[in-house]
Amino acid sequence: MDFSPDDDHLAIAGAVERVCADFDDTYWAERDRLHEFPWAFYAAMAEGGWLGVAIPEEFGGGGRGITECAIVLNRVAASGAAMNGSSALHLTMFGLNPVVKFGNDRLKETFLPRAATGDLHIAFGVTEPDAGTDTSRISTRAVDDGNGGFVVRGRKIWTSKALESEVCLLLARTDDADPDDPRRRFDGLSLFLVDLDRQYCDIAPISKLGRNAVASCEVAYDELPVEGWRLVGERGRGFQQILHGLNPERILLAAMACGIGEVALRRAVGYARERIVFDRPIGANQAIAHPLARAHMQLHAAGLAWRDAAWRYDQGADCGEQANTAKYLAAEASFFAADQALQTHGGLGYASEYHVERYWREARLQRLAPVSQEMTCNYIAQQVLGLPRSY
Repeated sequence: MDFSPDDDHLAIAGAVERVCADFDDTYWAERDRLHEFPWAFYAAMAEGGWLGVAIPEEFGGGGRGITECAIVLNRVAASGAAMNGSSALHLTMFGLNPVVKFGNDRLKETFLPRAATGDLHIAFGVTEPDAGTDTSRISTRAVDDGNGGFVVRGRKIWTSKALESEVCLLLARTDDADPDDPRRRFDGLSLFLVDLDRQYCDIAPISKLGRNAVASCEVAYDELPVEGWRLVGERGRGFQQILHGLNPERILLAAMACGIGEVALRRAVGYARERIVFDRPIGANQAIAHPLARAHMQLHAAGLAWRDAAWRYDQGADCGEQANTAKYLAAEASFFAADQALQTHGGLGYASEYHVERYWREARLQRLAPVSQEMTCNYIAQQVLGLPRSY
């Protein structure tokens, strides 16, 4: 087992940090306050080729793996961009993984080169108002149109980047299945790469606590026509196909969460060194120092977890346990670090000018999305420990 630094990975991290250096905390605070997508930052990352890092080389990408993607997004988040910066990128960087693995040649040739250059913005449509975590009960339907295509009707929520996106990776029901039969409840779901045609799609942003530079939206699909070649992989196997994107998503979110925790801790440590109360720096007090030390250790451990998961994924090894573990540990470590950063600043931590309240808001999201901590524990309990299903 070799823990020596990888020169290539260090070079990637350094290059991304140099791009991010042009976009300071004030830039990100303004994007969040104005609910404005970070177009200048996105363009700079696209110009550097970072959006195509995991797209296969034959389609103009870098041909690298989830490890390199995670490093890029970790350094973006750690720059102070937090979720507003990393979420602006990650769906383009890795959202088309099911298309890479299962898509037909026309899908790949049409969309992957554009994703590699950053020209294509992609949304992800799975969650529904009445289904929530239980994906087997989604009701959005793709009905045969009689000409080899489909017509989509239904509603999705928490569709990030829908306002900016041209296409959406959409999970819809094409065939009936018995949701009460645990062996077949995911049958009949199919995956499509659809156009977000405003003639048939009503897109409304959801007012939310944080990460406001990247909108989360409710999308209503009203008779959206979808050509047959937009079907990703095999009809009725969409849920199984989308699973190939879930472990990478958890790994990327873990890396992003650790980045948020890192920048929050960095600000807290700086403040604890400089803030003088009772004639000494507040960092000299164990009530301040010890929680920050624990935050550092927890972030380090979570960092090892997401790197382990990413390595396993890139090696083609099973990584469900590792990916879910990394996501859980990183979410907890990130929020603990951000919460302690706010506490270290005292009342000033509540003030926007110190930025830690923004990190706190965005770190809190990690414990909810894209899967809750409770559902992650369910996965480990059932799939790893072999305990009975509880729901």
